[in-house]
Amino acid sequence: MPVRLGISPIGWSNDDLPELGGDIPLERCLAEARAAGYDGIELGHKFPRDPAVLRDILERFGLALISGWYSGRLLERSVKAEIAAIEPHSSLLVAMGCAVLVYAETSGSIAGDRRHPLSGRPRLGTGDWHDFGARLTGLADHLAARGLGLVYHHHMGTVIESEAEIDRLMAVTGDKVGLLLDTGHAAYAGADPVDLVRRHRDRIKHAHCKDIRGEVLARVGAVDASFLDAVLAGVFTVPGDGCVDFAGVLAELAAADYSGWLVVEAEQDPEKAPPLAYARLGFAQLRAAAARAGLARELPV
Repeated sequence: MPVRLGISPIGWSNDDLPELGGDIPLERCLAEARAAGYDGIELGHKFPRDPAVLRDILERFGLALISGWYSGRLLERSVKAEIAAIEPHSSLLVAMGCAVLVYAETSGSIAGDRRHPLSGRPRLGTGDWHDFGARLTGLADHLAARGLGLVYHHHMGTVIESEAEIDRLMAVTGDKVGLLLDTGHAAYAGADPVDLVRRHRDRIKHAHCKDIRGEVLARVGAVDASFLDAVLAGVFTVPGDGCVDFAGVLAELAAADYSGWLVVEAEQDPEKAPPLAYARLGFAQLRAAAARAGLARELPV
């Protein structure tokens, strides 16, 4: 059950709040990610999209490209139209040797809008589930034919947020639709990440390891804050600095014979949470917890 430890660049430069880390050069992010011990990194908005250029810069820092987020619109357009729209992103990931593409349905999403509290997020109607599931399965089948797995990212402020919605999504989609387990978003939505792994062990193909500060979650929940205001308040942090049961999560992943990336992801204000310090903390905590769970670390070639 080999795993590799990676990180998201969102602790250095935030994609949804460009003012957070806007002055931090990509080269600093990559150098610090490697210095903290990580083998790979996910895409961020400062990364070049030319595979030759991107490969060169990542190789200089000894990092692999893990994957990258894609904002889907399958509720608004056909599978054919979505395949055309996703082509530049999927081609980049294929060229970089990535195994998965991170997909989230963002039609109507309020995740990036500070004006809207999370209670105002969109929801799928009763009659929408099977059609959405069929479209998502069609897209996943297309990507699988190219050697790229689709992993669905449940996310606060979107149509797939709650535990019940994750369960239903898995029920209405084919097995080519993988699940990205995001421990932080699961906990924020009131789900138990350990139970999610237990129920969907055969579908989890990627993991974002994000911790939650329980006292901040209670505070932002009490005022029905927007997602981004919760981020600014410090609701997320790296593994070992919050209340998520990573020992339980990783034990369940080990029991499921999970192999792949464990990605530390914690969107924070880099002025309040120095990225290198938190990257090192997350790496140390996640590596130790993975070892205790029996998840052996795959060393880079």
